[in-house]
Formats: sequence, C-alpha cells, structure tokens
Amino acid sequence: MIGSSRGSVATCREGLEARRGAAGFDQLSGQLFSVAGVLSTESQLRSVLADSGQPLSVREALVRQVLGGKVSDLTIDVVVLATGQRWAEDLDLVLAVEQLAAEAAFMVADANGSLEATEEELFRFGRAVDASPELQMTLTAPSQTAATKARVVADLLADRATTATREVLEYSVGHLHGRRIDAVIDELCDLAAEQRERMVAEVRVAAPIDEDQKRRLAEVLTKLKGRAVRLNVAVDPAVIGGAHVRIGEEVIDGTVASRLENAGRAILG
Repeated sequence: MIGSSRGSVATCREGLEARRGAAGFDQLSGQLFSVAGVLSTESQLRSVLADSGQPLSVREALVRQVLGGKVSDLTIDVVVLATGQRWAEDLDLVLAVEQLAAEAAFMVADANGSLEATEEELFRFGRAVDASPELQMTLTAPSQTAATKARVVADLLADRATTATREVLEYSVGHLHGRRIDAVIDELCDLAAEQRERMVAEVRVAAPIDEDQKRRLAEVLTKLKGRAVRLNVAVDPAVIGGAHVRIGEEVIDGTVASRLENAGRAILG
C-alpha cells in the first residue's frame, strides 16, 4: 500500500483496538473475513465503497443495505469505518478489511491465552509450505478455488491448531491477491507478534541452537530494536555457519555462505 492507504489502515487499526472486548468481538474476525471475501469478488461494490469521491453518507448507507441482518452491528461499524477512509486503489480496501479480520482473531487469541501457540503454528505452517513444492503448487494454483484451498489447510491442521490459526490460514491461502504465499504468512506472523508489542525475528541457522543461544540472541536483537523480539528459528544447511536474521524489512546476514559469496565476488572482481 502507498500514501493515503497506509494512513487509512493506521486509522482503522486504532478503531479496531478501541473496540477490543466489545460485545460480539469474538465473532468479528470471521464476519470481517466474510465481508472481505464478498468485496474480493464484487468489483462494482468494492469500487463504490472505496471511492472517496462518493459522499460518506452514500457509502455508509450502502454498507448497511448490503450487510444489514447478515452480520453484527459491530462488524458493520468496523466496515463503515474502513469504507469511510481514503484508498489509493479499491483493492487496498479489501486488504485492509482482511488485515483487520486477522488482527481481531489475534486479539481474541491474546485474550484467551492461545496467541503464543498461534504464532508458533503460523511459523511452522510457513516453513512447511517452504519445504513442499507440491503444497505450494496446490495452495497457489489458479485452478483451485478458495474453498478447495481452505479445505486443504483444514485437513493439514486438523484439530492440532488454535482457532485463530485455522481461521486466518483457511481464508488467506485462498485470497493471495497476487502476493507470494510465504509473504502473506510472514505478514500474519508479524501481526500476531504485534499483539504483544513484540517483533518477530526469523533466524536461519545451519544447525539447531540451544535455549541459551536463543536467549542471548533475543537479548541482543531486543537491545538493537528497542522492542521485545521473539525468535522463529529454522535450520537451513545452506547457510553453512553463522546466522541469517530478518526482522521486518531489515536483514542481518552473518552467514558463512554470504561471506564466501562476497569473497568470491572480490576475487572475480
């Protein structure tokens, strides 16, 4: 997202936070995902609701006409908030509603004590997708419907995952909007971490590291970023040694593989 859309997302997130714990909040995420699904397929409706040239009263009336009696008043309230913002393009409205839905799911998970498990499950699912080209093809194939992809995720997770994990993944894999599936899962991991005002550092190492090493690395990164950092560690023999760390858009590459590559370039240069 660019420009006005980013500011609009920030406003919507503040509005969602203000409504945390309201009556019916535990149903909000599922209903917002449903609304986002409708907006994804109904281009004319999406275009009107995302058009800041339309009076606010017109957009609000349309939201209430379309959603009235189908979702809760709280859901309508959040959608009205979103459609009342300025969007650089109409797809940004869909992405914003999807993000609000995921954040609502994570807020509920935080309240019921399952957020940490949700974070871990999302990370592990992402690594499973990375490790399986067949699964990647299934979940990104244009010929597969969103419902089919959701069933694949449901079968993979079975009853071994939290409600929040199942809900956000079953929706997200069928609504990538041209994005890479690993990028979408990474975004979900980051949103889940933010619920506890933490950052997620994805760490790739050549061999497993012990709990003391994880603790010391987390302490160093926390001091560096000024916020609590949670580690998601994945073993990747390709790094040879050292560690590759990604926090958001920032990458700290201390791997042997990287140093060898740089040395090779210097020699060839």
